[in-house]
Amino acid sequence: MEAFRIDVPQSRLDDLHERLRRTRWPAELESVGWSYGVPVSAVRELASYWLDGYSWREHEERLNRLPQFVTEIDGQRVHFAHVRSARSDALPLLLTHGWPSSFADFSRIAADLSRDFHLVIPSIPGFGFSGPTRVAGWSVARVAAAWVSLMASLGYSRYGVQGGDFGSLISPAVARLDPAHVVGVHVNALTTFATDDMAGLTPEEVERARGVERWQQISGYAAIQSTRPQTLAYGLADSPVGQLAWNLDCFESWGRDVGGVARDDVLTNVAIYWFTDTAGSSGRLYRESAAAWERPSAPGTTPTGIAVFPGDSTVRRYAETAHNVVHWSEYATGGHYAALQAPAELAEDLRKFFGGLA
Repeated sequence: MEAFRIDVPQSRLDDLHERLRRTRWPAELESVGWSYGVPVSAVRELASYWLDGYSWREHEERLNRLPQFVTEIDGQRVHFAHVRSARSDALPLLLTHGWPSSFADFSRIAADLSRDFHLVIPSIPGFGFSGPTRVAGWSVARVAAAWVSLMASLGYSRYGVQGGDFGSLISPAVARLDPAHVVGVHVNALTTFATDDMAGLTPEEVERARGVERWQQISGYAAIQSTRPQTLAYGLADSPVGQLAWNLDCFESWGRDVGGVARDDVLTNVAIYWFTDTAGSSGRLYRESAAAWERPSAPGTTPTGIAVFPGDSTVRRYAETAHNVVHWSEYATGGHYAALQAPAELAEDLRKFFGGLA
């Protein structure tokens, strides 16, 4: 295990800026909005800001305020931030990001959460500063096993787990692998699938359940990353604007939550993917993890808390078929990227849930 500090060479920044200046922009249809994908105007505006307004060095310095390390687990480099609380009795909390996010999402709430928790914030293998994966097989289950090893290596015998998006799959998988040490699971942005005709659901729950159908209509990105991630990688590895557009589509919820994530947070995530050349390897998680979307044969036994934010397709009745739900919260503000869009609400929900398990 070695200390790590983010330090992107200036030559990489110069190359990025040159590529942004030389972007070849595609043609597009008029008056179709987001219905065919990200509008050129949206990408042009953000790319212009990336070139002339956004400061990577400022955010690099901000991220480096988090103590960071790299280690090797199961033959793979693993990067993580480790923020110890001043409280000697603080509960260790393992935070897992999703796609197209990174460990940087949690940098916005780390100082707040560290008042009550020791924080371990890893980069999923294949993402960001963990670098590209080199062998096949890095699925949700394998990532979860790596997280169990990571927490053991840090000397934590009792800890909680939290995650959104892919983190909402990885975190419960950690608990299933390590039930003797995981005291609780907290998730947001959890997708649940209807198992019946939805009779008895409230109108709000029906609307959430139908969110899965709406997602399937625009989920081409997931289909590609689940089947041909290497083919996609060539364009994303060669064009920063290609990487920006691909990730922005999800950050803006395919046109339904434009501006919901601050543009500096979007660009910090996109820049991490670009500088670490992890566009292709992060996409492979979709191909490796097809089985992770299947409902387990029996609910998990670890106490589970679920926070639901606007846009989430999460229905309690269906969540309870896979999880031991003991805590449920619904919020009127925020969104899929809760650590960025509703940091105070997420932090408070974590305190309420894990405080009740003490």
